[in-house]
Amino acid sequence: MKVVSSKQMSHIESLAYRDGASEVDFMEEAGSGVALVVHDYADRHQIDRHITLLCGKGNNAGDAYVAGIHLLHLDYEVLALQIAPLESCSQLCRDNYHRFLNDGGRVRHVGAPEDISFPKQGVIVDGIFGTGFKGKVQEPYASAIQAANDSKLPIIAVDIPSGLNGETGEVESIAIYAQETAFLSLPKTGFFLKDGWNHVGKLRYVDFGLPHNYVEESDADLIMLDKDLLLPQLPPIIRNRHKYQAGYVVGLAGSPDMPGAALLSSLATLRSGAGIMRLFYPAGMEIQLSSAPYEVIKEPFHLEDADKVIETMNKASATFVGPGLGRSPQITELLRKVLPALQKPCVIDADALFFLAEEEVTLPKQCVLTPHLGELLRLTKQPAPHGIDMAFLESLQHFVESKQITLVLKGGPSFILHPDEMITVNPTGDPGMATAGSGDVLTGLIAALLAQGATPHQAAQLGVYIHGLAGEHAAHELSSYCMTASDIIFYFPEGFRFMEL
Repeated sequence: MKVVSSKQMSHIESLAYRDGASEVDFMEEAGSGVALVVHDYADRHQIDRHITLLCGKGNNAGDAYVAGIHLLHLDYEVLALQIAPLESCSQLCRDNYHRFLNDGGRVRHVGAPEDISFPKQGVIVDGIFGTGFKGKVQEPYASAIQAANDSKLPIIAVDIPSGLNGETGEVESIAIYAQETAFLSLPKTGFFLKDGWNHVGKLRYVDFGLPHNYVEESDADLIMLDKDLLLPQLPPIIRNRHKYQAGYVVGLAGSPDMPGAALLSSLATLRSGAGIMRLFYPAGMEIQLSSAPYEVIKEPFHLEDADKVIETMNKASATFVGPGLGRSPQITELLRKVLPALQKPCVIDADALFFLAEEEVTLPKQCVLTPHLGELLRLTKQPAPHGIDMAFLESLQHFVESKQITLVLKGGPSFILHPDEMITVNPTGDPGMATAGSGDVLTGLIAALLAQGATPHQAAQLGVYIHGLAGEHAAHELSSYCMTASDIIFYFPEGFRFMEL
């Protein structure tokens, strides 16, 4: 799905209006879709059927009023807090304000910050500002946003959380913290940059009737991963396949001090469909690996065995290198020999990334690098950015083009870059995934997809998406506070089932 800036979205809509589209019809569809998102949220979380609309003066408020009308018809009690004077509101906002009143809605006009209060239960619908907002939030809007955030009630934002810049993702003063954002037609660039990801919550798509040809012909800043894009990329399961057709993965990982990273990557590989998993580990750590899954083939190597390691890895369908491997001079020498000699698709992570930041070697032709931001900055020799922005992402695209690699920048959210392709961004995941070993799990998942025939770009995109889905399910069952990396593997089936359904 294309990700567009606020300016791009405004331009797309203006083209539709020029060709005869109805702004009234668009608003009706948008409000109806938002109401369904709110209803679904309240139903899933068994929340009291009380809705508070936060309304500004633009068409975003008009969308909120239309949503309120539909929620009234679904037997919700709906109260609107009208923050701007009615005479300053857009015509569509005023029209739907009166419709809302005529259908039984209640409105409280807010004249001062002290007039703003919320019930103890229910859902807030944020319709203060739209995607065109920039700058600092002024009063009384700032107090309304602060009170909404302080209420601890779930907030559903209409198209974008109020106070967030839809172009840059910046928050100059204050912005809504939404549990969900019901974005209209296309996600906005600011959702994924700077502060945006902290404010948008879960993204929910609302179709407001914009003809698809306008979307297809529009430019985009990014591509957001979704099931429609990824399902054709998922390696099919052939009914009569054998274990080698299912994929043979060889990993070079682990050290006496960090056996867990190797075990997590190996188990993730098996749980992602690979038929065989062979783990090369430094000789002498058999006790540390005694808890390995029975299905993992464990093979020790001595640091002088580079030729044996290379020969075995080049018999695999795909490989991974780095989790828990350590940074000793002996490991450095081993990697100096192994990496340039690999001829099979390879996921490079963790200590192998540290090596690449220090050494200039030829990389395997089909490799996926999976750094977090700190590892990436070491790798690219860049200073830390003040938040991820488009300029930073474009500099990474130049790096990817120069190295001819696939790059996964892990984080919230994760970005995937590949030569001659649009940068993609992953909307799945949960903050609970920020835990030791989560990246090792992703390494094994991507390696398994490579082994089953996915290209590096496909494996990277599928990997981060399914990894995120599994993390969401783990958080739902265990809470974001209580997750561990192995919990993510446990919920891999939920991620794969979602793709298959």
